[in-house]
Amino acid sequence: MEPLGATSVFLVICVSCLLFLSAWKKVSGNGKLPPGPVAFPIIGNTLQLNMRNLPQSIHELSAKYGPVFTICLGSQRVVVLYGQEAVKEALIDQGDEFSGRGKLALADKLAKGAGIIFSNGERWKQLRRFALTTLRNFGMGKKSIEERIQEEACFLVERLKKTHERPFDPTIPLTHAVSNIICSVVFGNRFDYEDQKFLALINLTQENNELFRSFLGQEQQNGQSEFNTENLVRSTVDLFLAGTGTSSTTLRHGLLILLKYPDIEAKVHEEIDRVIGRSRSPCMADRSQMPYTDAVIHEMQRFINLVPMGVPHAVTRDTRFRQYVIRKGTTIFPALQSVLGDSREFPKPEQFNPGHFLDENGAFKKSDFFMPFSAGKRICVGEGLARMEIFLILTMILQNFTLKSLVDPKDIDIASLPSLVLNAPKSYQLCVLPR
Repeated sequence: MEPLGATSVFLVICVSCLLFLSAWKKVSGNGKLPPGPVAFPIIGNTLQLNMRNLPQSIHELSAKYGPVFTICLGSQRVVVLYGQEAVKEALIDQGDEFSGRGKLALADKLAKGAGIIFSNGERWKQLRRFALTTLRNFGMGKKSIEERIQEEACFLVERLKKTHERPFDPTIPLTHAVSNIICSVVFGNRFDYEDQKFLALINLTQENNELFRSFLGQEQQNGQSEFNTENLVRSTVDLFLAGTGTSSTTLRHGLLILLKYPDIEAKVHEEIDRVIGRSRSPCMADRSQMPYTDAVIHEMQRFINLVPMGVPHAVTRDTRFRQYVIRKGTTIFPALQSVLGDSREFPKPEQFNPGHFLDENGAFKKSDFFMPFSAGKRICVGEGLARMEIFLILTMILQNFTLKSLVDPKDIDIASLPSLVLNAPKSYQLCVLPR
């Protein structure tokens, strides 16, 4: 093969320059799209971003480009919203325009636009409305769902007692307990923790397809209906996976934080003993009488920063946002980390401090910056269930046990493993001592 001649090299250089200039103009040239770093053809900004810790790169870019800026992940353009004002203005004040679901390559391959989490348009509206109605019918927000959580928390306590003060990893028991709550809501029954069907369900939730065909009625013959097998099964998987993973991870990380700060655990113990005692199970009515425990749980969720970039949104039509125009279908990253970690609302946000949610009198203090479940029309469907699970399970554990670390508390690292999708604590073991 002959080497490229001077003319060929010149043409390659010209084409490359044109592609580069085209990408640059898309990001900053027309004055309508939010500013951002110059994107290269095909690869976008991937060389300029730390893909192993994208939230940190996003934080650094916000310091340069402000609260609304553009990045390109490969050929996909993404507008990032950074800070409480920008996130609220988009997701709440302009909720309709920002109610689309953005693209995630793996999710698109698995879900294919079906289910609640990754669907769009009329399909998403119908499935979300159906899910909310069904969950309410199954007891969401009512005494019946609270009793199911209390029952499962009792089974969890019995399981923890069987550790006999020996070290264990809390991941499996917490995951099984939270999963069983979803099972009791969706299937009408819980499972024994050693039940092989239950264990298979947790690992292979996609095998639920046949279980839900009977719920389709005459709808599977209606080609225009969104209530077909694929959507209903995917919606159930969405509820199962999201409900299991987020709450169990929050509880697992929360226990690690309490191991780090035994003085905080002791104050929660005191409040539990004073308000609830040892003769009955905690209930949701107790929460209003337990401001310190409530503040600790809120601070856990704030500090953990479970979904740092939020689940991607998309604009449903060409949208004017501030001085910019965001084209229909553009993916939006509402950076929840920037809201939960705002130093104006939470002084020294990198530190764990329940005082962030307490006023000068020790009463619980709400915050508009607390949005671990996102906000607006795409707020987590299971928010109410998750709040109940975290409060009831955590208080039940602490009512019955004192947590014991295997290492000196000062050596415990409570920082999350960095992730774009879901932060998680490092692996650890603990002992639980009966009180």
